[in-house]
Amino acid sequence: MTQRFFINIPRLFLFSLIILLISGCDADKKKSEEEETKFDSLAVLPKMKPLNLKYGLPVDSFIVENNTVKRNEFLATILLKYKIPYNQIDLLAKKSKEVFDVRKIKVGNPYAVFMGRDSAQTAHYFVYEIDKINYIVYNLSDSAGISLGQKPVRKVAKTATGAITSSLWNAMTENNTNPVMALELSDIYAWTVDFFGIGKGDYFKVMYTENYVDSVSVGISSIEAALFHHRGDNYYAFNFPEDSVTYNYFDEDGKSLRKAFLKAPLKFSRISSRFSNSRFHPVLKIRRPHHGVDYAAPKGTHVFSIGDGRVSQKGYQARGGGNYLKIKHNSVYTTVYMHLNGFAKGIKKGTKVKQGQLIGYVGSTGLSTGPHLDYRVYKNGKPIDPLKIKAPPVAPVKKEDEKRFKAFYKPLKKMLDELALPVAAQ
Repeated sequence: MTQRFFINIPRLFLFSLIILLISGCDADKKKSEEEETKFDSLAVLPKMKPLNLKYGLPVDSFIVENNTVKRNEFLATILLKYKIPYNQIDLLAKKSKEVFDVRKIKVGNPYAVFMGRDSAQTAHYFVYEIDKINYIVYNLSDSAGISLGQKPVRKVAKTATGAITSSLWNAMTENNTNPVMALELSDIYAWTVDFFGIGKGDYFKVMYTENYVDSVSVGISSIEAALFHHRGDNYYAFNFPEDSVTYNYFDEDGKSLRKAFLKAPLKFSRISSRFSNSRFHPVLKIRRPHHGVDYAAPKGTHVFSIGDGRVSQKGYQARGGGNYLKIKHNSVYTTVYMHLNGFAKGIKKGTKVKQGQLIGYVGSTGLSTGPHLDYRVYKNGKPIDPLKIKAPPVAPVKKEDEKRFKAFYKPLKKMLDELALPVAAQ
């Protein structure tokens, strides 16, 4: 008996092992079948449809009415049409003050009202577009929440070239370039190019970034590099980052394009009379010195200070310059602006002004036959021709940044030089 018992132990062990293996296989098979079923069920699940958002709100959940602000419409007049109680509108206006002043809602700007899809069509949100990028969302519920938002902005790197045939502005439209580029270039080259003397033979090349919202251009973001060919000379401009926040334009030699004085005190006009020691006066009908430059421009055109300084005189000459300003820039230079229609807010004797600051508006006051600016420059008390003034430049690229600047501008210059010339300039 004892012997038979020991002989059967291996058989029992083997049998048990076989049972365990079979059970394990069945368990694995069952698990595999469960996982297969699980993945099959996931495969047939419908894919989630991405939310259709506008102003950060799910459009499909609402009825959306789009409109524009009409004349004599305000926040109250708009929301009252959607049965928003006046006390609720008043609360929104008060809570909005720190974010956006509702009194600044402009005629022609778009707005949208998000209403529920129920039979009552209750208004839940009011969205006003402050500009092409920024908007404000008003929650019309009891919480009266207010939040600012921005539309997604897409930046597109572009290049443009154009030949000057009449004016810088026309050159942009003739070459299918955003006309705002004319303003941008005039700012960059305000100290180096006489934009009242540009003409045939002049041309430009530009590398820039333009912003788009909903496939519509909303302006030029930045100009990385530019070349302006003027009267046979090339003027380069490279937008060099001096530090993490400060960008300035320098030429290929590292000299700043910003000078102590602007080339002219206003933009996009024409010279109607130049500096002369003997000019026939159109009102007095006599010859006398005209120690300035007359810029013919529409009434109300903005006039800017050509440099930092302080207003030394502000007054009116009935038999002369009409409304005029005199600005002392330093111990050497003084400028005078005459025949102004009026003065900018805050401008008075003793006021400090910055280069490019608005100081007044073109007019026809005093002895004048039409709207224009009589602009004069005095050096050490003596009149000089404003068109021949040579203003000193501001600081060049710092010595410690020279190596970095060279590595920055050289590839940009190469790309500018390789841009094809506009046909009219070839």
